[in-house]
Amino acid sequence: MAFLLAISRGIDRFNEIIGRGVAWLILLSALVSAGNAVIRKVLNTSSNAWLELQWYLFGAAFLLAAAYTLKQNEHIRIDILYGTFSRKTQHLIDLFGHVFFLMPFVLLMTWYFWPYFTQSFLNQEVSTNAGGLIIWPAKLLLLAGFVLLSVQGVSEIIKKIAILRGLIEDPHPFVSTQTLAEEEALALIQDIKK
Repeated sequence: MAFLLAISRGIDRFNEIIGRGVAWLILLSALVSAGNAVIRKVLNTSSNAWLELQWYLFGAAFLLAAAYTLKQNEHIRIDILYGTFSRKTQHLIDLFGHVFFLMPFVLLMTWYFWPYFTQSFLNQEVSTNAGGLIIWPAKLLLLAGFVLLSVQGVSEIIKKIAILRGLIEDPHPFVSTQTLAEEEALALIQDIKK
């Protein structure tokens, strides 16, 4: 299990770097959007390429950060029942979900996106919009996003098994929204009293 945990740590580090790096693409997307709007208003001209570049940048940030979001345990979940279970049961639920829902989905999407990307790349597919960009980089982003998510899914499965076996500490101890709200209220009260 030590070897698998080392692989998991490597995957986590890699997706951490990717996730933190692509966050800057949101800023770049906003700058491209603002620049395009200013040029359109001031010079009365525009280009579909700039608009598509903005979409590519935002899409890249979203797709490439999905694995980082999974690593941080920040994907949205409805915890009406989840929060009532013991932490061990929550880990079992997470493990079941990763193995039987997440992994089949991301592996299937990876399988389908490979020919989708390769065909676009080989044909040098271009946007149907006048002056648009080539399309294969966007399709490559789709493929890369699902590859990163599938690899992170493997890491999460390894960590859940290790946590359940008592080999590592829980990196994301569960705190219900009610408990979190109570802690924030107490902190505010303490700040007010100071």
